[in-house]
Amino acid sequence: MRRLASTSRFLSIAAAGAALVVTSTVVGAAPASAHGWGSPGHGHDPDAGLTPRTSFTMAADGSSGTTQGGEGIPNIDSVKKTIATYYGDPGTGIANTTDSPYIREMRSIVDRQTKQLRQIHDRAVRRGEKPAIVLDADDTTLWTYDMEVADMHFVFDPAEQDVWVQDQRFAATPSMVGFVNTAAKMGFTVFGLTGRNDDQKAATVANLTKVGYQGFTSANFFTKWTGVGASTQPSYISCAAASCTTVEYKALTRKHIEQDLGYDITLNVGDQWSDLQGGYADRNLKLPNPTYYLPSTDLPGVSEPSLSPWTHFSMAADGSSGANQGGEGIPNIDSVKKTIATYYGDPGTGIANKTDSPYIRELRSIVARQAPVIAAQCAVGRHQHRNPAIVLDADDTTLWTYDMEVGDMHFVFDTAEQDVWVQDQRFPATPSMTSLVSIAQRSGCTVIGLTGRNDDQKAATIANLQKVGYPQFAAEQHGTQTYYTKWTGVGTSTQPSYVTCATAKCTTVEYKSQTRAHIESRSGGHYDVVANLGDQYSDLLGGSADRAVKLPNPTYYLP
Repeated sequence: MRRLASTSRFLSIAAAGAALVVTSTVVGAAPASAHGWGSPGHGHDPDAGLTPRTSFTMAADGSSGTTQGGEGIPNIDSVKKTIATYYGDPGTGIANTTDSPYIREMRSIVDRQTKQLRQIHDRAVRRGEKPAIVLDADDTTLWTYDMEVADMHFVFDPAEQDVWVQDQRFAATPSMVGFVNTAAKMGFTVFGLTGRNDDQKAATVANLTKVGYQGFTSANFFTKWTGVGASTQPSYISCAAASCTTVEYKALTRKHIEQDLGYDITLNVGDQWSDLQGGYADRNLKLPNPTYYLPSTDLPGVSEPSLSPWTHFSMAADGSSGANQGGEGIPNIDSVKKTIATYYGDPGTGIANKTDSPYIRELRSIVARQAPVIAAQCAVGRHQHRNPAIVLDADDTTLWTYDMEVGDMHFVFDTAEQDVWVQDQRFPATPSMTSLVSIAQRSGCTVIGLTGRNDDQKAATIANLQKVGYPQFAAEQHGTQTYYTKWTGVGTSTQPSYVTCATAKCTTVEYKSQTRAHIESRSGGHYDVVANLGDQYSDLLGGSADRAVKLPNPTYYLP
């Protein structure tokens, strides 16, 4: 009992001292948000609470990046997997053209709308009107998924898009050929209205005809002017600025169809909200499309709250939600990108703000809350001769990869390019983490690195860490290994005997959890891992640590 009381007093003194250190080291810490401690790893479920969020609030314009913590932003890799599931894409970037949740949803939407066509048509005729339907092109009548994903990897390239347009490569959007042809036969005049430009009109109309649409002609298909030669802004469109918004262009073209050409637009169909906003249509039909988002300000004085994106989403990290969420219920990937950019203070260049951002403030808050506890654990462990240590991942735990992931790779990971960044030691320190590591080391913990980077990258990684303010990291300390990288399978870089995996290729959790167990074993230094810190749940799962600290990272997901 005396020993317990002594330890408790020591813990209180250590925590108080650490708090003073943190106050002087981590300046301006904000109130903490809900982040990360798993249950103690010894004698309890080590993985309790270490699961990704599944519920998200996200505005389409990216502004939620200022109000949501990193765990509250849909992870972009999980979004990609969810979209792939929805389109029946097995991971190749090619959509299933026979059956998928997307195809089934499109069939359901079109079937419901087709049943209303006769009534809509006959009502307009009885009123002495010429009934018309206006349809967008991309992902309304022509399906762009394979271009957007397999070719462009969600990074739009207008030059490459023009190749696809001119080559007439696009398939028909599922169920839409039957819908359009039924409407045309019924007596509707069918108009096309797209953001594609005048130089793409002939190829677009030809592509539509090639895949089976009837009723589209060059005369009733509106494309956007280029500003070159005879392709100029029409007189019926007047915009607030030199560059017209999508809504100005599309709504005022619909106004022209109705007021100048004498039609009644009974139905306006599009996959973007900006296809539908601005009025001049009796009714609108929104088709699902989470693969890109083309926002546009509505016309002045027009309020259309029903024509706005969803803001609440349920999404499992493994992508399985694509099987049970409709397209509007999947976080739109462009909105996710904008939300992430806002969170990191990225003005759109792919470069994070290094001075202040919601991310920097959240990291500061996490460190201000966790460092005193870690410091106290380190101090108590040293006092009790338990050889305390903290284990830290590298990427986005100690070294910050945002500029590489976004500014260079545009969220499309490139192993060779990553190695260039690693060998060049280009990464800055993760915000506030040099302070936490310093506090832990000064409080009595050995600092140990454990990363998915490989053995060929170990020397450069340690050099990068030391260069940006982590002198505590070294390949060996106290005669034992203290920086762990993954084997390459080449030469002497082989799988260590203390790691045993279920298949030939080890999972991240197998590699990291068994390495932590080795660190705690006599042969690995007999350390007591008082805290394990990582930005991925796979950094933390599997136990062999008293505590797990999850740092925010919506820029990639490593399950």
